[in-house]
This record gives sequence, structure tokens and C-alpha cells, in this order.
Amino acid sequence: MESMGGLESDLNKMREYYESRKTKEASWRQTQLKGLRRFLMEKQEGIMKALMQDLGKHQLEAFRDEIGTLIKTLNLALKSLKDWMSGKKAELPQLALLTSAEIVPEPLGVVLIISSWNFPFGLSLEPVIGAVAAGNAVVLKPSELSPACSSLLASDLTTYLDNNAIKVIQGGPQETQQLLNQRWDKIFFTGSARVGRVVMSAAVKNLTPVTLELGGKSPAVVDSLSASWDIEVAVKRILVGKFGTCAGQACIAIDYLLVERAYCSKVVDLMKVWIKKMFGDNPKHSKTIARIVNKHHFFRLKNLLDDKNIKGTVVYGGSMDEENLFIEPTILVDPPLEAAIMSEEIFGPLLPIITLEKIEDSIKFISSRPKPLALYVFTKNQTLQRRMISETSSGSVTFNDAILQYAADSLPFGGVGESGFGMYHGKFSFDTFSHQKAIVRRSFLTDFWFRYPPWTLNKYQLLEVSYNYDYLGLLLVLLGLKRPSKRISYLAS
Repeated sequence: MESMGGLESDLNKMREYYESRKTKEASWRQTQLKGLRRFLMEKQEGIMKALMQDLGKHQLEAFRDEIGTLIKTLNLALKSLKDWMSGKKAELPQLALLTSAEIVPEPLGVVLIISSWNFPFGLSLEPVIGAVAAGNAVVLKPSELSPACSSLLASDLTTYLDNNAIKVIQGGPQETQQLLNQRWDKIFFTGSARVGRVVMSAAVKNLTPVTLELGGKSPAVVDSLSASWDIEVAVKRILVGKFGTCAGQACIAIDYLLVERAYCSKVVDLMKVWIKKMFGDNPKHSKTIARIVNKHHFFRLKNLLDDKNIKGTVVYGGSMDEENLFIEPTILVDPPLEAAIMSEEIFGPLLPIITLEKIEDSIKFISSRPKPLALYVFTKNQTLQRRMISETSSGSVTFNDAILQYAADSLPFGGVGESGFGMYHGKFSFDTFSHQKAIVRRSFLTDFWFRYPPWTLNKYQLLEVSYNYDYLGLLLVLLGLKRPSKRISYLAS
């Protein structure tokens, strides 16, 4: 299913296959998860070449951020699948005599996953793992902006999986729109807020549930840490969280820094030192920093720096190579807040630093802007940590590190507000593609006669004490020893 020809017919066949209940079998789910793992292991070299071709990602970065994290997730899913699939007993009130209940996860059906170009394998296969583990049939639409990766997924991935239920479709906006015009049981989208609105508009037609993984401007707050060792570690983690993650082309990359004005020069000086240590005197030749994905995004970033109000704020870097789509790690201090670089998601290796009188002012600054997908706070101040948690809203908060939360399968990954909604990773992916069905079993041996009409004051009393779990009151009403309260006496008429 690499082209759009016969799409409707192919989807009907997928739905028929799903309705045969084959995908609900634990053995089928395990086979597909093992197939995904074999694909990652056996095609590792090809995956790395495709990532280098599309994005200039170093092999180590490719393994760290995509191949390795996916293998880790697959191992968890295979180990936990039986537990995830099993029903969980639900507690019922004691009054529900001879009644039991459980919550059973069931697959949603035929789902559509639209992924992004910056992590072409990670952002494609992470939700696929959850959808398959949950027993769904899946159509994956990888991004056309990473063509080598998209082609590899379409040509090679399908040889490891059951093509009756898992398919890959390549194409651009036109093909995406054709897919959105179809009926789905779930749409999972990773990308920009602009396209996210298109996805939601299409989903309205069939009331299709949607998960949107968007982005936004994720800030990092840098407190004046007491020890020189602390700030040096913080700076290294910040640089990796910005320039070492697809050259900043990541939804959870650090977008800008908030630093106390008196502390800014120390942070900048350390950054200059460590950028050279990490990426060399000429980062373009180091092969350890990714390239910009295409000329459109290259010129978008170039235009941010070409703003006459921005040029004077550049304190490090700024060089560009259009032919090789390379932009040097660049630091800016106090660019105008109304400039595009501070109002749009940067998605590139440009790092603005905004200075504040005191670090506590960062709370108001963050809260006055759209809710970020990730918030990073470098501080040992416990009071500041508590305030950041309680007084700001974001998809996640990470203290004293960056990007780390993405690799943790035990944590939900997702946004809030403008940064998206819904969550995935680990069991959260399984839950995202499952319906939690409530199952209740009741015996015929007991019944409560006061549930049924005709209605009387006595029945009202019995219902009232029952819903309040007032067992003594229930007994007294049944024995005729409890009189109606004044507040319900009007029912007597």
C-alpha cells in the first residue's frame, strides 16, 4: 500500500481483517512486536544511512534517539504485554451485593498515525508499537520531508509485519488529506500546530478521537547554582538538549534560556568553551551536529537572524552554509521579545537567552506565554522547584537535565494546551490506542425493591441512606425506626 490507488478498497479489507479478530490475539501482537524489533536490528545500518542522508544525523545520535529507544520500548512491550492486556478488577461499593466488575482494554479498530520528519523512525514507530500492542490495525503515514527514511519504512518495514493489518503510505499533503478524508477509529498526529488544526477539522466529520503531539517554545531556567561544577554540568546538558538533538529540530529541544542578568556572562562564557569541546572549532566538519532538513527551513531560520533587531544580539556563532544546509550553534542575548525568534518555535540551532532581575521572575514569564511541551529548570533551590511545579503548566517538568524525560517509558509523554493533548510512551501508548471497557456482572439472587416505581417517601429514604453508605440508617429505615428528615418531607405531598 505504497500509493493512494485503491485506498478505500484497501482500508475496507483492513477493517474486515480487523473484524476477524486476528489482531486481538496475543500471539499476533507478539509476532508484530518481534517483527518490529528484528527490523530495527537487521536494518540498523540502512536506518543510520537514511538518517544521515535526510538530516545529517551522526550514527551515535541516530542510535541514542531513535533505534535504541525503540528497541528499549519493544523489549518493555513484549515483557509486559500479557499484563497490559489482562482485565483489572474494579472495586465496587459494599452495597453492590453479589456483584463484580473489571476493566478490560480493547483495541479501537483501524487507526491512522501521521508522523514527523525530525525523528522519522522514533516518531513513527513509537506510536505504532502502542497501537499494535493494543491490537489495532495501523496505517502509518511518514513525513515526505525525510524521503530516504520514509522510503525505507515503506519498502522494508512491511516485510517484517502482517501487511493485512499494518501498512505504510508515502506522499505529501495531498495524500495526507486523502487519508484524513477516510473514516478512522483513532488519529495520532505528530507535527506542527498548523497541520494539527487540519487534522482536528477532518476528525470532526466522524467524531474521531485524536491525539496531537505538537510542540511550542520549551524554556530552560538556569538558577545561579552554587558550585562551579554544577553550572558546568548544567551547561553541558543544556547544549546537548539544544544543539545535540537534531540540531535543535525537536519538539522538546530547549527553545530559549531564562537567566539572571548578573549571571548571564558566566553562562555564555561556559557555553562558548563547551560548544568548541563538543562540536570542535569548525562544527560543520565535526559530523556531530545534524543538518537543517531542507532549504525552506534553512531560510526560515536565516530570516530569524537577518532581522535588523536581532543581529546585534548574537554573541556567538551565526555562520551558515546554504549548500550543505548547515547552521552553526548560535547564542543570542536579550533579543526583542516581540521579534519572531521569541514568538515562534525556533526548531533549529539558535538559542536566545533572556535575562531577568531575579530567577523567580521566570515563573511569571513562562506563565504569561503558551504552555510549553517541556520545561527544564536547573536549580538546587527546593522552594523554586516547588513553585515551578505548582505555578506553571507544561507537558513535563525536568529538573537539572534536558530531554531525559523522553527516554523514560514509565512517564507519559505529551503536551497540554497549545503544545497538544494525549499521551504515549510505554504503557501510555498502549492505553492511548485502547478503550477501557467496563464489565459488570450481577447475580439474580439479590435485588433492592426500592429501585423500582411507584415512588414513595420510604423508597427515597432508602436510596438516600444507600448512596451515603449509611448502613445503620438503612437498617433503621427498613425497620421503620428512622423518620424522614425535614428537607425531604415535601416529597410526602
